[in-house]
Amino acid sequence: MTAKGINVAIVVIATGCHLTAASPARAQSTALSLSSAREDAEAREDRYQIGVLERVLEGAVEHGVTVTRDRLQAIAQVPTELLVSDNAHARGFRLEAYGVFFDVSVPTFETTLWTIRTLDQNDLGFDSAMKQLQQLVKGNASAEQALKRVELQVSPFARQASAQASDRSSIDARNQTGSLAAAADQTPEPPRVVPDQILADPDEAYRTEVIAALKDAMLDHSSSLGIGPNEWLTIAARGNDDRPRLAPADSSARTRIIRLRGSDLSAYLGRQITKDEAKARIEVKVY
Repeated sequence: MTAKGINVAIVVIATGCHLTAASPARAQSTALSLSSAREDAEAREDRYQIGVLERVLEGAVEHGVTVTRDRLQAIAQVPTELLVSDNAHARGFRLEAYGVFFDVSVPTFETTLWTIRTLDQNDLGFDSAMKQLQQLVKGNASAEQALKRVELQVSPFARQASAQASDRSSIDARNQTGSLAAAADQTPEPPRVVPDQILADPDEAYRTEVIAALKDAMLDHSSSLGIGPNEWLTIAARGNDDRPRLAPADSSARTRIIRLRGSDLSAYLGRQITKDEAKARIEVKVY
């Protein structure tokens, strides 16, 4: 073989060795790229699922707001625009070796509740105000009648009592004319209406409604998060820091830590325990 032929053979062999050595490196690089792409996709999906529960938790707080607002309006006739200081905000994070944590900012009723408490402290609640007005109009038949009409308009319980009294009067009138059978005398009395005691502690009533709504959201909308048996699903519910400038600071404001172990969540999702049993296992601590 000539010297030229030998040189060509050496070049071919060297090139072949280079290609052989490069193939495993290229395969490894491709595998790493696929793994990275898969991890990125999983991270995006996880972030999406956490975002879904963020919106659910915000909706749960808004539900608690609505329930409390309706109760206050029914009793105290509180203007709607004074009821909520802000919207609910939720932010979720996945913490390694712990689980998923949500920070939830809960709007307050501070304007409304401060006003109600101030009126009550000054003996200006509905009952005391009506008593004062009754004293002022005493002896004036027209004024007394007008006050009665106002009382029926502003008090849902008074309206219901008035309707019940009217029904009883109609029954008595029919009994007197003999239009009812004797069995009608045994007609049961209408059920007694138990007044809502929310004004006794409106703050606590509001917190109770919000926590109950958050518990329901935790159980019903967290299956896609993949909480491990030894991990936790945790919600830190805290009041909004904003408050009316004239209102005092709420010294009773605390952060409620609501959490459920992953094994208990899995037992509920797998229908091994009931919803009430799962709720009983949810821990609520105040800080």
